[in-house]
Amino acid sequence: MEAVRTPDERFEGLADWSFPAHYADVEADGESVRMAYVDERPPGPGKARPVLLLHGEPSWSYLYRSMIPVLLDAGLRAIAPDLIGFGRSDKPTSREDYTYARHMQWLESLVFGHLQLDGIVLFCQDWGGLLGLRLLAEHPDRFAAAVASNTMLPTGDHDPGDAFRAWREYSQKAPDLAIGKIVDGGSARSLSPEEIAAYDAPFPDDRFKAGARQFPMLVPITPDDPAAPANRAAWEVLSRWEKPFVCAFGDSDPVTAGGSAVLQKMIPGAAGQPHVTLERTAHFSQEDSGQRLAEIVVDVARRLDG
Repeated sequence: MEAVRTPDERFEGLADWSFPAHYADVEADGESVRMAYVDERPPGPGKARPVLLLHGEPSWSYLYRSMIPVLLDAGLRAIAPDLIGFGRSDKPTSREDYTYARHMQWLESLVFGHLQLDGIVLFCQDWGGLLGLRLLAEHPDRFAAAVASNTMLPTGDHDPGDAFRAWREYSQKAPDLAIGKIVDGGSARSLSPEEIAAYDAPFPDDRFKAGARQFPMLVPITPDDPAAPANRAAWEVLSRWEKPFVCAFGDSDPVTAGGSAVLQKMIPGAAGQPHVTLERTAHFSQEDSGQRLAEIVVDVARRLDG
């Protein structure tokens, strides 16, 4: 598997970003690549509860820069991986190297093999949910609670909607996949030029964007998609999940509109939880409502720990 690695200098001096990167070799189908992750722990003795922050397409852990300090102040440990193909993680150059199954294996290798996390509070948005909700369903004993924002676990049995189809088509036909502008366009607020540049940082040229190009094609939109059986099996587990499950969806995201209602209906642990509709919040909810989302995660964690 041929992969490229973004030069470290691309990440120097990014706006509001001071968290050091950690690295782990992760495996899928017998091949190893390097995954980057943020792992910030609060000061003081004792074991802090881990919060697993999973980003989506085409962002990276920079998306969590406003949430991590709030979590640390509350005594929580914040772990934010860069998915393979994104951020500081290795980027295979062939689109065929990216599959839903491999993304799952890479993430499992980090979370359970390298970090050996337990008692996890999951926060997931966009592809962070497609992977994180599968991860939770396949390892339910390792998770204590979940907060989902602007995400879903599709099986290909339902229409993905016009907004997603438009995005999928754009992602394949755009001559230049301008990552920073995509994140800016998916946020209700206007990102600064420095923030847009930070989202562009992992991608010096198009060779580094194979994962970003391929991700939209990996979303199951037909019943015979290769990932559909595993996602249906995950829903069987989620339909029995009784631990806390909180939805915090934006009010201005056409891609995942209606997803919150589905999750609340299907997952028993969502019953009676303080679900939130975030005002003036588009697809990248962490950009529009990061402080509020972090407070929601803190509330969930505190209720777990009494």
